[in-house]
Amino acid sequence: MIAETVCSAAAVAGLGIAAVTAYRKRFLAATRIAAYSLVPLGLVMTGVVDWLADTAFSPTAWAGFGVLGLSWVLFSTTRAVERRRGGTGKERKESRSAPQRDAVAPQASAPSLGQGSRQSTRPATAPRADAGDDFSDIEAILKKHGI
Repeated sequence: MIAETVCSAAAVAGLGIAAVTAYRKRFLAATRIAAYSLVPLGLVMTGVVDWLADTAFSPTAWAGFGVLGLSWVLFSTTRAVERRRGGTGKERKESRSAPQRDAVAPQASAPSLGQGSRQSTRPATAPRADAGDDFSDIEAILKKHGI
C-alpha cells in the first residue's frame, strides 16, 4: 500500500515538473520528464510493485537470490580455473596427444625486399647506422613494386 502511494506521488510530482518545463517552452525536455514520471505509475497499475514488495519481504525469495548468487560464484570460479589451466580437461588431453608444430616457419614472417637489399644481409636486431639507412628500405620496396 505504501509503495503504491509513493509511486503515485512520484508520478504526480514528475508530471508537475513536466508541466512547468513545458510552460518554459522546453517541450522536448518536458516530454522526456513526463515519460520518466509515468513509469512508476505504470508499474503500480500492472502489479509489478506488489510483486516486488512481496519479493522484498519474503525470506524464501532472498534465499533464492542467495542460491542464484552461489551458482554464479561457482560458475565464475570454474571458468577462472579453466582459463588458468589452459582449457577444460578434455581440451588439455587433446592438446597433449596432438603433435606440436610451429604455426609459421621462422623465415616466413620476414619481409621480402628483393635480392640486392641491404636489409636482408643485416641481422634484424642490429641498430641503425645512420638516418639515410632508413630510406634505403623504402627505396627497396618502391623498386620491388616498379615505382
